[in-house]
Amino acid sequence: MQIPDWVKDAIFYQIFPERFKNGDPANDPPGTEPWGRAPTRDNFFGGDLEGIIQGLDYIADLGCNALYLTPIFKAATNHKYDTYDYFQIDPHFGDDATFDRLVAEVKRRGMRLVLDGVFNHCGVGFAPFRDLLEQGEGSPYRDWFTPYSFPLKPELPNYATCGGVGWLPRLNTRNPQVEAFVHEVVLHWLERGIDGWRMDVAYEIETPFWQRLRQAVKARYPEAYLVAEEWRDPWPFLQGDTFDGVMHYRLRELLFDFFLKNALAADSFARALTLLRERLPEGSQWGMLTLFG
Repeated sequence: MQIPDWVKDAIFYQIFPERFKNGDPANDPPGTEPWGRAPTRDNFFGGDLEGIIQGLDYIADLGCNALYLTPIFKAATNHKYDTYDYFQIDPHFGDDATFDRLVAEVKRRGMRLVLDGVFNHCGVGFAPFRDLLEQGEGSPYRDWFTPYSFPLKPELPNYATCGGVGWLPRLNTRNPQVEAFVHEVVLHWLERGIDGWRMDVAYEIETPFWQRLRQAVKARYPEAYLVAEEWRDPWPFLQGDTFDGVMHYRLRELLFDFFLKNALAADSFARALTLLRERLPEGSQWGMLTLFG
């Protein structure tokens, strides 16, 4: 596998931007709670890109030289996995100027920056989906999604979604227009200075889609890191034609079971590690992203 050289020595620090640090209270969403209150699924604390900039020295002092940010594009939720605009930094996180400063400060410290790409689904505020809601069958974006009937009903979804959640419409990634749009988004932010993408629920999208995306990315950015979310068997994504690595959840689970849960004896743990190592193509372990803190 041709894995970018820098990835082999990368120590990643994952950031959920809304909960890292509130660096600029001026962009706080309405109802922002004081820092330190109990977090819930839905509340906001005002974390933003300015807070990440302010925390870069702290992260570097820990020995980390790469950042993986969960989604930062315009959305309604605190987690931002319901993208409304793939080309706009969420206003509660900052703007283009803040993003450019983040990239510059990351690079000044010799660090790398990987963003989260959510292309299996979007949010109900995504302009093509809004058009489909309003125009129905006559919408030019009808085939960007998979409606089962009209009119669409987000409260009781009659269209393909992520996990049956009406506010997460599934994108039809078999549509060439959708694929071209994803390529445009991915290449845009690479041009803006990021170093790679972590692709959300990659296992729910067809392999040829990722093969073509890899070709488009590597043709212009051969050192860009492409890593997939995969909770089950990572082998299919480690053939050198789609991703440089996957989220190494299987290793993480073994570590949890042995070190934290006392659910594995030492010999069972050793055998499981050997089997996992044998399952991975040679050299692919250098591209795996293991989140363990």
